[in-house]
Amino acid sequence: MSSSLIFTFIFTLCLLSSCFSSSASLHNATDENVTLRPQHEIQKLKLIREHLQKINKPTVKTIQSPDGDTIDCVPSHHQPAFDHPMLQGQRPMDPPEMPKGYSQENESHEDFQLWSLTGESCPEGTIPIRRTTEQDMLRASSVRRFGRKIRRVRRDSSSNGHEHAVGYVSGSQYYGAKASINVWTPRVSSQYDFSLSQIWVIAGSFADDLNTIEAGWQVSPELYGDTSPRFFTYWTSDAYQATGCYNLLCSGFIQTNNRIAIGAAISPVSSYKGGQFDISLLIWKDPKHGHWWLHFGSGTLVGYWPVSLFTHLMEHGNMVQFGGEIVNTKPGGSHTSTQMGSGHFAGEGFGKASYFRNLEMVDWDNTLIPTANLRVLADHPNCYDIRGGVNRVWGNYFYYGGPGKNSKCP
Repeated sequence: MSSSLIFTFIFTLCLLSSCFSSSASLHNATDENVTLRPQHEIQKLKLIREHLQKINKPTVKTIQSPDGDTIDCVPSHHQPAFDHPMLQGQRPMDPPEMPKGYSQENESHEDFQLWSLTGESCPEGTIPIRRTTEQDMLRASSVRRFGRKIRRVRRDSSSNGHEHAVGYVSGSQYYGAKASINVWTPRVSSQYDFSLSQIWVIAGSFADDLNTIEAGWQVSPELYGDTSPRFFTYWTSDAYQATGCYNLLCSGFIQTNNRIAIGAAISPVSSYKGGQFDISLLIWKDPKHGHWWLHFGSGTLVGYWPVSLFTHLMEHGNMVQFGGEIVNTKPGGSHTSTQMGSGHFAGEGFGKASYFRNLEMVDWDNTLIPTANLRVLADHPNCYDIRGGVNRVWGNYFYYGGPGKNSKCP
């Protein structure tokens, strides 16, 4: 794929996947709040409470996390996924066959979230779900699209504020991807900015039928109300228009694990010149039933995206991306100081720059293979950059990230 086509892809993905963050949406939301009359406020709260009743399911146990989250233990067959018309009446599938070539890593890190450090856990037959609050929904720019990426239709600009530093493969058929992702707490300079690091499995065109599966960690003050890095998932089957959402905020993703809360804060995190922590994620297509499964760490299945959610991903992906993304709202007319990764450039290396390591793909035969022909691209390299490499310990890897606003990124 040519360099110009990749830039077109990145730009188009930006256009399609803008998320809670443009200065225009902030301005419009502010204007709306100023002009709201009391009856509109009452109607908005009514809509919020109806939505909360829909997504916050009856619980058999509640756990209070040290960071203020409430974790509800919900019977697995009552989780939000089964509200989906195509999934009603179903129950979670049995675990699939792991890809050939998969090897257990030495450390599990199953207790990698703050809430689980309390020593509490959800009973067998339930799943932990981070409870959504009125405050969560009031922060969102749109009640109707809460928990979803907002599709931008504005096409008169060379950028809508989304900036990337990614490694990618394309031009073949992809049945999954695996990587270990270094976790940090990047500074996010505005409630309407975010910073994330993730894997994308992509199929379809970039008009109206884009299919994506996404997983990684993100800092999003608007979505979560704080600046902690949080484990997240996302999906769409129509270019972020009407389908898909983050985590379990709509019907779709089916969780099978009772120890991981999607959307909950990650602990520990990496520190500059200090300890490094990463999470290992594997997304792959079960060859027997066709569902796309998510695996965490060593031996932990999180759940799956049912194949019936998708069109192009019913078969396979045609591109995989790994890397970072931020939103630049240009506060005061200059580039945001929102950080990507560790907030340091790739050239600083281990312990300072953020990394992805051991990048692998799943082929047509359900076999994990080293990533071949990995290309790297930073669309604003003076703000956030990326450098790839290969060695015997980390296989395919790259360092990436940056501080945002600086003397070369005004």
